[in-house]
Amino acid sequence: MATAHLSALQRKHEDLEHRIQDELKHAARDEAQIRRLKEQKLHLKERIERLHEDSVH
Repeated sequence: MATAHLSALQRKHEDLEHRIQDELKHAARDEAQIRRLKEQKLHLKERIERLHEDSVH
């Protein structure tokens, strides 16, 4: 169960990275949107790290 949840979070993290990279390609990019995506990505990374720590202990 935790592994499936972890995998889902990792996929969301990767999807956010792709969305950020796509947004950065545009000349008229939305800096506020990029900032929101990066914040979401950071929160996911923190959740993933906590799950890793919990599974190790």
